[in-house]
Amino acid sequence: MKLDRATIEAALSALSERLKAEGVTGEICIFGGAAMVLAFDAREATRDVDAVFFPAEIVRLAATGVAEELSLPPHWLNDGVKDFVSANQDYVADGMPVDFSNLRVLRPSAEYLLAMKCMAARVEGYDTQGDRGDVVFLVRHLGLHTTAEVLNVVVRYYPVERLTAKTRFFVEEVMSELQS
Repeated sequence: MKLDRATIEAALSALSERLKAEGVTGEICIFGGAAMVLAFDAREATRDVDAVFFPAEIVRLAATGVAEELSLPPHWLNDGVKDFVSANQDYVADGMPVDFSNLRVLRPSAEYLLAMKCMAARVEGYDTQGDRGDVVFLVRHLGLHTTAEVLNVVVRYYPVERLTAKTRFFVEEVMSELQS
């Protein structure tokens, strides 16, 4: 099942209502494809909502209830991205839904999201569209023109020693494509 803007917003609204019933205000930072859908209209849908959230256990339990209530996949909201979060976090609320009484919704800045997408450098496969399209969109959105400019963004968020050959080649290939 693909999650489009309307589905994600309905799920977040239901999540806020469940948190309200618990007397809790939660915070969620949405990454990946869901951020591309909500903040940038860069694609129509995503497979799931990758996020970090607080308070983690309460939000996770509420999300399980939302999945049942709205017939969403059990892990529509997951925190698998937490292992890829940079120590140099840069979150904004721009472009994110804000109409929730008990849920604050954030996303990484465009630069931070670009850095994450470059570090992942996933190729298109059977069950994923990969990161190329998102990187191309973000590079254009940010007005970047060279491989060096993109890699400079990446090292603002991740130590240079973590830049793999895969990431460098991925960025070079994308930028070469954009310049042709």
